[in-house]
Amino acid sequence: MPQLSLSRDGDVAVLTLDNPPQNRIGVPMTTELVAAVDEITGSGVRAVVLRAEGPDFSYGGDIVPWEGQDGRELRASFEHFLRAFNAFEQLPVPVIAAVHGLCFGGGFELALRADVLFAGESARFGHPEQTLGIVTLLGGIHRVTARAGRARAMEWALTSEPVPAAVMAEAGVVNRVVPDEQVFTEALAFARRVAQGPTRAHAVHKALLRTWEVGGTAAADQVLFDLSMPLFETDDVRRGLASAIAAYKAGQPRPVLTFDGH
Repeated sequence: MPQLSLSRDGDVAVLTLDNPPQNRIGVPMTTELVAAVDEITGSGVRAVVLRAEGPDFSYGGDIVPWEGQDGRELRASFEHFLRAFNAFEQLPVPVIAAVHGLCFGGGFELALRADVLFAGESARFGHPEQTLGIVTLLGGIHRVTARAGRARAMEWALTSEPVPAAVMAEAGVVNRVVPDEQVFTEALAFARRVAQGPTRAHAVHKALLRTWEVGGTAAADQVLFDLSMPLFETDDVRRGLASAIAAYKAGQPRPVLTFDGH
């Protein structure tokens, strides 16, 4: 049975983990994730919402197949997972995660690939890997560090304690905490809003932040104009700039435009 579903709400794609109750992540789900990324990339959608069916977002990796596998087999699986997650992270459109219930292990690492993370009030996040004697294999600890800093990332990785959504929001990992029953609708409303923005500029912002995470401010400055100057050739910028100048000359407030993403 499929473990992911992909639907469309106007310009927004909705990607759903659909293997409840625990939405465990293994080879079948990540294979479907790669196919979903390809479909999203060619679909013309301008934002993505990541959500889950069932009482919890995800318990993390499907560890049952790991038993009996040697290091070579395990590494091949983990490299496949990492490629799938990274491809999802590198989608050129904004990705908004809507997290409810428990969000652990690989599920947490997948949610961290989103650009903006909404969480229900009762959501809890955690790295259970230390209970297995392993580490966050899909980049969790360093992605939490990028959002919350080294001290908290290390504490949470060392203890595997479930962390409430409010604490994650205070630390900068979660963007917004909303009532549980509203987490998907709030995330979808936000996605619809950004989908009406300058899609190509959103893609440049994502690329600049990826460059910054690799090489810091100097590296991002180095590629800044290579990535951003082509925007001035887009229809969105031509319209946006013209309307802003006209408003300025008329002494009027700058109008809010709905962009076409071209």
